[in-house]
Amino acid sequence: MLIAPYLERIRQSYDAVAADYARTVKDPSELDPLSRAVLGAFAELVTSADLGPTADVGCGPGKVTAYLTGLGVSAFGIDLSPRMVGLARAAHPELRFDVGSMTALETGDGELGGILAFYSTHHLPAESLPGVFAEFHRTLAPGGHLLIVTRVGDDGHRRLTHGYGGPAVPFDSYRLPADRIAELLEQAGFVITGRTLQEPGEGAKRPVAGFLAHKPDAAAPQG
Repeated sequence: MLIAPYLERIRQSYDAVAADYARTVKDPSELDPLSRAVLGAFAELVTSADLGPTADVGCGPGKVTAYLTGLGVSAFGIDLSPRMVGLARAAHPELRFDVGSMTALETGDGELGGILAFYSTHHLPAESLPGVFAEFHRTLAPGGHLLIVTRVGDDGHRRLTHGYGGPAVPFDSYRLPADRIAELLEQAGFVITGRTLQEPGEGAKRPVAGFLAHKPDAAAPQG
C-alpha cells in the first residue's frame, strides 16, 4: 500500500523504537489526574451513548486501548507501525489491533461510537488535519464522541533525532495553536463540548490541549 511520505517516516521511526517506547511510556493509570479525568469523561460519554466501538487511533503498544477497555469501553486500536501493533497484540491478546492510518480509516460511514487520538495528531502536518478530521467525522455515528489530546504551540515544527531511548530516528512534531485546532474541528462538522489546557510542568516542555467533541445527531433540532 502506497502512503504519503510523512506517514512512511512516522511508520519507520516508530517501528525502530517500538520496544523502547513500550518499555518507557507510562501506563495511563500512572498519568496525572487531569489526563486520567479527561480519559474517564470520554469513556463515560461513549459508554453512555452506546453507538458502536471506539477506535484508539495511533494506539502504539495498546496501553490506552486497554485502559479504556478497563473503563467499560468497547475499544480497539489502530496504528501505522506494524511493530507497535505486534507488541499491542502480544500484551493484550484479548483485544483487537489493526495496522492502519487515521488518514484513511478502514471503517464504514457512521460505524464508530467514539474516536480517541491520544498524542498522535501532532505528528501530522497542518495541511493534513482537515482531511483527518473529515475522516473522523465520516466514521463516527451521529451523536458519537471524539477526544483529541495533543501538544500545542505557535505553528512550530520540530524534528527530533532521538526518542524513547531508541536508535537515532527522526520524529516530526507540529505544534498548532489550540484555537486553530478547535477551528478545524468545527469546520469538519464537530461540536466542541470541552477543552483542557495543561501548562508545562513536571518534566513537560510544551503545553498540552484536550478537545472533547461530538458529531451532531442529524435528527437534533438546529439553532
